[in-house]
Amino acid sequence: MTTPITSFDIVFLSYDEPNADHNYANLLEKAPWAKRVHGVKGFDNAHKEAARVAETDRFITIDADNIVRDEFFSLELDMSKIGKHDIVSWAGKNVINGLVYGNGGIKMWPKHVVEQMRTHENADDPKAKVDFCWDVYYFQMNNIYCDVYNNASAYQAYRAGFREGVKLLLAGGVTVDPRQLKQQVHERNYKRFLVWASVGADIENGYWAMFGTRMGAYLTNLAKDSFDFVECRDFDWHDNFWKESIQPQFLGEGGRCNATGWNYDTNKLKKEIYKFGQELRTNLNLEIAELDTNGSRMFKESFINPPRLGALIKESQVDNSIA
Repeated sequence: MTTPITSFDIVFLSYDEPNADHNYANLLEKAPWAKRVHGVKGFDNAHKEAARVAETDRFITIDADNIVRDEFFSLELDMSKIGKHDIVSWAGKNVINGLVYGNGGIKMWPKHVVEQMRTHENADDPKAKVDFCWDVYYFQMNNIYCDVYNNASAYQAYRAGFREGVKLLLAGGVTVDPRQLKQQVHERNYKRFLVWASVGADIENGYWAMFGTRMGAYLTNLAKDSFDFVECRDFDWHDNFWKESIQPQFLGEGGRCNATGWNYDTNKLKKEIYKFGQELRTNLNLEIAELDTNGSRMFKESFINPPRLGALIKESQVDNSIA
């Protein structure tokens, strides 16, 4: 016996994303019953508010930078194979670098898990302070049902990259000895970090994502005395750091953020990206590459996402071997 995906409440989570209204309108065309939670500070708090407004025992969250593909709404789930506490996760495809994993993807949450969990700003356990993945159990599904557009502005792309630059080089949610970084960080996360740090020159604001990734990794692993990696969860901190440290530094000509009208010095941005790359290559032995537009396009065209385990879905017109 299967349950249609349309039987579950859908909650759209937005905070300050410049493409949020457009993406929510797109979602409503496909799922008119979708609800929206907007402007709640804190990741844990926002998900608890989503659980509050949801009327079904399990609910689906869509991040504000996410466009859900039509075929998602034709899915049916065999709920007997899903554990009571399991969070079902469908990966999203990132338009900046072509990566396909849980970041920004679609999630189905049991209400009781969300109500009881304590993560991010509400975390007691150090490993849960910057992400959900070290505190809850994800059942990763194989197919791609959404596309993640976290490059609508220079700031959005920078912040997305910064957060991944911090999180992907943690082990169990905490920092490691930089000398043992590649031995202790999960292999897939390390490879994802390399992509975030190297790919994106071919797309709008992609350089900002690479800059943010490299800076986040540098501050977390080579400037620990002056930076607390937990700050990456705090959007107020990001806002202040961007306005006070980043924007003044790059004010100039050559580049323009179409979402905000801000003009910036493209040559300086590229130099700073390279400088951070040299620091990370030299001091941490990270295999970061300096890819140009053609190199980034080539990577995204040839990248093959490794399949995940999972056979909970009865799907029509979808090839389970493609992920």
